[in-house]
Parts: sequence; C-alpha cells; structure tokens
Amino acid sequence: MKTSVDISLYPLAEDYIPAIKEFIERLQQYPDVNLVRNNLSTQLYGDYDIVMDLLKTEIRHSWDKYGKGIFVVKFLLDDLSGLANEGD
Repeated sequence: MKTSVDISLYPLAEDYIPAIKEFIERLQQYPDVNLVRNNLSTQLYGDYDIVMDLLKTEIRHSWDKYGKGIFVVKFLLDDLSGLANEGD
C-alpha cells in the first residue's frame, strides 16, 4: 500500500529553524521515500509501512532533541506524487 503524507513542524522555541532543518535533513536520508519540500510543508511519498516507521522514529528524535513541537500531518491513500508511475 502506498501513501502520501504532508507534514509541517512548528517547534515551540524561539530558535526554531535548527529543529525544522534537521528534521527535513533526517527525512531525506530514507532512500525508499520520495520527499518534496515547499515553504509551508514537506511531502513524503512511498510505502505506507516505511513512511509510518520513519515518522515514528523521526518525530520522537525531534522531541527528544528539541523539546516540544507541534506536528501537523495529513495522510492520503496512494502515492499522489506522480513519481510512482514513472517508467510504467
């Protein structure tokens, strides 16, 4: 099963940029997940189990390292990036 996820992080700290930057950099380390960034959020596209496992790991890492932060997440069924059908 494929999924598309739209996620935004709002750290509850004055110096919020490092937490956001590191979170995105860590997400980029997963080769089986396609990542697209924009000014408001980050989109992840890939296998449901892989995406959910990485979110579990990386959200916890962010909270452990940077403290409180709000994650706003939208989940959609299927890979809506258009990348999954390339080469078909």
